[in-house]
Amino acid sequence: MKIILFSRPQIDHRADDLERLFSLLERYGFDYALNEEFAPVVESLLGWKLDSAKIYGQSIEADGTESLLLCLGGDGTLLEGVHRLRDKSMPVAAINFGHLGFLTSATRDDVEELFEHISERKLKFQKRTMLEVVWGERKEALKALNEVAVQRLEATMVKIETRVDSQLVAQYNGDGVIVSTPTGSTAYSLSAGGPVVAPECGCFLLTPLAPHNFGMRPVVLPDSAEISLTINARHGRAMLSIDNNTYTVENGTKIDIRRAGEHILLAVPHNISFYEALHSKMMWDIDIRN
Repeated sequence: MKIILFSRPQIDHRADDLERLFSLLERYGFDYALNEEFAPVVESLLGWKLDSAKIYGQSIEADGTESLLLCLGGDGTLLEGVHRLRDKSMPVAAINFGHLGFLTSATRDDVEELFEHISERKLKFQKRTMLEVVWGERKEALKALNEVAVQRLEATMVKIETRVDSQLVAQYNGDGVIVSTPTGSTAYSLSAGGPVVAPECGCFLLTPLAPHNFGMRPVVLPDSAEISLTINARHGRAMLSIDNNTYTVENGTKIDIRRAGEHILLAVPHNISFYEALHSKMMWDIDIRN
């Protein structure tokens, strides 16, 4: 098996973490490759000179061997790794070297157990729905694992006409609107007051951002729905974010969103359910009265 390592230079990497990682790759006989931004970090911290054949560029390609994408960082690193992944059938796992790490499958302390599960084919994967996004004259659809958000770019509010299966839902006046997958329900949508949704649910979330109409609430939609967002910005532009990538879009732009034909195979933590992860990472047991 080949382990495709992906990380970003801004992650707080430590020499002891990397020494353990590469010793485990050697112990289990895994071939590996790592991205060109991560390679100098490894060389600097470990004092190595990496073989150039082990370093890949901006896209992650399958080479015909059984491979696993292993992201080293937080959820943002995992999202970027997924966006660089050309073959979405390649399974994805992540070690949390970041903060909350809701999508990651292991922590620094669980690395040895993770490699043992990979070696013994015990790692479990979950299918995660993705969004497909097109707008304007763009012919190639972009994909989102977490969410698509349209937001104001200037100080004044933006109006977003939102339709589901061609039916008008609302004219959202405020800071914008988020269309989220169940995976993204614990990300931006959650901070905007959206519900937490179990990843197996076949739905999307429509979450307004600071709406001027206080009666507006998040809406749960079936994932068969086709959603369109039309921008009416007073100063002519708005911001479109697709996971952690941003674009400027002009007034009148219509953004079409639907379920993508492909999905991501995401590794889940061993013996920890989604609900146990909620309980732990959201600190729902902490009593602030104490």
